[in-house]
Amino acid sequence: MADRYIMIGLIGKKIGMTQVVGENGGLDAVTAIEAGPCIVTQVKTLAKEGYDAVQVGFGLAKRLNSPEKGHLGKLGLLKYLREFRVSDVTSYQKGQPLDVGVFQAGDLVDITGVSKGKGFAGAVKRHHFAGGPKTHGQSDRHRAPGSIGSTTTPGRVLKGLRMAGHMGQEQVTVHHLRVVTADPARSLLLVKGGVPGSRNSLLIIRKSRAQ
Repeated sequence: MADRYIMIGLIGKKIGMTQVVGENGGLDAVTAIEAGPCIVTQVKTLAKEGYDAVQVGFGLAKRLNSPEKGHLGKLGLLKYLREFRVSDVTSYQKGQPLDVGVFQAGDLVDITGVSKGKGFAGAVKRHHFAGGPKTHGQSDRHRAPGSIGSTTTPGRVLKGLRMAGHMGQEQVTVHHLRVVTADPARSLLLVKGGVPGSRNSLLIIRKSRAQ
């Protein structure tokens, strides 16, 4: 299990999407992310906390409550704190800055965020159901989910059945996005493709395990 956690990640904020000229001369859609700078706020060890991890802070908070002030000390008003499991904590110290320089162009990253909320949605939009027949008198069944019941066995609606309901606003991870640009001077990270969430939403960026 120790080799599972290879490298720490960064906390960032989604700026938006744009286009850049790719290697083949065409236009590639990329997502711009304000990744860091982050500060190590706590180093957890197997001997003390029972596992090895590094807690990282990002963003500026307007105010902190007393427990938060006691935890952060002189590190400043950090708004977001996230924890990363690592295999070796000896190279990290409290107060250590981390920036987007840990990534390079060509690296593959996994990005986690909260997807956009879509509100209440039907089964066609939420789960891509085909809907009912469009002919033979079915005038009001075009976007209906169909029967939700089973036969005598089990004689009930199964738990977890795909139905209409709240769509989006869930934690989503997109794997193996390629880094196009990593600019530590501007804390800017460009990755090819889209990432979860709306503009200014919080993102967690980690190096993919399979490079």
